[in-house]
Amino acid sequence: MIQDNNLAMFEEISNPLDGVEEFLSGNDWIFNRTSTDELTVNVTGRAGTYRMAFIWQEEFSAMQFFCEYDLRIPKERQELTGQALRVINERIWLGHFDVPVDTGLPCFRHTSLFRGWTHSSNAEHVGDLVDIALSECERHHNIFRMLASSIGLDSDVMTLVLSDEAGQA
Repeated sequence: MIQDNNLAMFEEISNPLDGVEEFLSGNDWIFNRTSTDELTVNVTGRAGTYRMAFIWQEEFSAMQFFCEYDLRIPKERQELTGQALRVINERIWLGHFDVPVDTGLPCFRHTSLFRGWTHSSNAEHVGDLVDIALSECERHHNIFRMLASSIGLDSDVMTLVLSDEAGQA
C-alpha cells in the first residue's frame, strides 16, 4: 500500500513546466527557464523562427502558451490585421491568433487547465499543443508576413492569401 502512495505522489504534478522541460529536452531544443513559472524557447519552422513561451499560473492551475512570429505588423495595418484575424480565428479549433497593439507581434495563444493532470499526460498535451501551434503558424505565415511588409493589400489579395493551400508546388 505504501508503494501505491509513493507512486501517486510521483504522478501528481505541481508545475507542468517541469514536463514542458522534458518535452523540449527530448526534441533537443535549447530553452530558458526564466523563473519557476515561465519558460521560453525558439523553434525554427519551415517559414521562420518562432518564440514559444509557457507561463504557469498556479492560482488557476492553468498554463498559458503562446507561439510568437518574428514579424512586426505596423500600427497602420491594424484594421487589415483585424479583418485577417477574424477569418483565421473562425477556422481554428484550438487556440487563437492575436496581434497586441503595443507590440505588433502576431502570436498563436492557448490556455490550458491542468487540475488533476499527471506528469505523463502533461508531456503528451504539451507535445500536441506545440505541434498544433507550429502547424497553425506555418499555415498562416504568408498573411502575417504580408501584413508586416509594405506590400499593397486589398480585399482580393487578402482573400487569396487567406485561402488554404491545396497541394505543393
